[in-house]
Amino acid sequence: MSLLNMTAVELAAAIKEGKTTAVDAVRESLERIEEKEALYHCYVTVDKESALAQAERVQAKIEAGELNSPLAGVPVAIKDNMCTEGMLTTCSSKILGNFIPAYSAEAVLNLQKAGAVILGKTNMDEFAMGSTTETSAFGVTKNPWNPEHVPGGSSGGSAAAVAAGECFYALGSDTGGSIRQPASFCGVVGMKPTYGTVSRYGLIAYGSSLDQIGPLAQDVTDCAAILEAIASHDEKDSTSIDRQDTDFTKALTDDVKGMRIGIPNDYFGEGLDAEVKDAVLQSAKTLEEKGAIVERFDLSLVDYAIPTYYTIAAAEASSNLERFDGIKYGYRTKDYAGLHNMYKKSRSEGFGEEVKRRIMLGSFVLSSGYYDAYYLKALKVKALIKKAFDEAFERFDVILGPAAPTTAPKLGASLADPIKMYLGDIYTIAVNLAGLPGICLPCGKDKAGLPIGLQLIGDCFQEKKLIQTAYTYEKARGAFPVAAKEVR
Repeated sequence: MSLLNMTAVELAAAIKEGKTTAVDAVRESLERIEEKEALYHCYVTVDKESALAQAERVQAKIEAGELNSPLAGVPVAIKDNMCTEGMLTTCSSKILGNFIPAYSAEAVLNLQKAGAVILGKTNMDEFAMGSTTETSAFGVTKNPWNPEHVPGGSSGGSAAAVAAGECFYALGSDTGGSIRQPASFCGVVGMKPTYGTVSRYGLIAYGSSLDQIGPLAQDVTDCAAILEAIASHDEKDSTSIDRQDTDFTKALTDDVKGMRIGIPNDYFGEGLDAEVKDAVLQSAKTLEEKGAIVERFDLSLVDYAIPTYYTIAAAEASSNLERFDGIKYGYRTKDYAGLHNMYKKSRSEGFGEEVKRRIMLGSFVLSSGYYDAYYLKALKVKALIKKAFDEAFERFDVILGPAAPTTAPKLGASLADPIKMYLGDIYTIAVNLAGLPGICLPCGKDKAGLPIGLQLIGDCFQEKKLIQTAYTYEKARGAFPVAAKEVR
């Protein structure tokens, strides 16, 4: 059996037992990348020599008994907005096209401590702004289930790499659904933890109050093991939380008897594709048959989530992206007259259209005369959305719904209408506004054979309930194929 047919946890166990090695796993991954990367374009950077050297070092530690992590020796891909020491980190933007960090993100360091082997950096929407991975300055990523369709975004490169078998798991970042939505489109499992669970140190910021790093993997077991490895308190991140309950793999139990699951009526109205609706409701029925108590309810404020999110995220983005000025690092225009002209031309030439759109929107809502009318009002609505979820979690352990209103759209269909692209985030962005954890896993396919994603949402710090519910559903559902195994 090919190593690529194993999950990350299965591979680590095989390496530990001496059935294979980290070096063999990296070689198979690199061969797969060489075979499929021209079609899917999951990566911005692949560092073959470094990956093989890492694998040899990790293998020696495993054989010496110094590494016994459930991920030791397993190749991983990192979204290209997380700093990696000595490895190009671009945010898929021309303005960072030559940036090599002098340090690594804390989440990346935690994976390396666990014995992970970094293959390279995955493609993404530029500065994580987009829902399709089509705004990248380095070209689009294609969905391994059907290359005519998008993989979702902004972590589309990470999700597609897992689906295509070009890595065993990947890290993504989620600002408004950027892990869960591509997981839905690519038929993999993606999890966004509670805000503050994973350090944001070394994550190049888009919306600082919303961004959170999380795993993309083949199954729920892998997701739990990865989250356990990357979750940590970090003094370098003022929003990092010191949690004592990060033993997430202990939640991998096949039991939802008595668990209360709420289904928001607001998530099943106009705009939701019928096939997506049927598949998600069928998954709720499956959990009910396993002993869960399932009930419909009104969540409210859903209609306000998108304008609230885009106001806050754009405002924070306009502030965070001020640092890219052509002076300290990154792209600088070659032809300029004076300092201000250099700033203007470097940013105009270095940023893509979607990034410029959000910078302008953010600058507008923060400007004098509009701050109270837009930004301050958005913060008040954000608090109301959190309150609505707090009230829901007084009644329910888990909220169940779709991750996206449709399956993966065709390439080019979303970029032609940015508002339509923004509306595609309707089921995911409220989770970020409220700082909640969420997980997406496959629950079926549409008539075109594209995956449909089920989203489970939990209260703050209740990742274990999500993992338990998702694991139970996954066991009841049975094996879901990885795209690469379908087309190989």
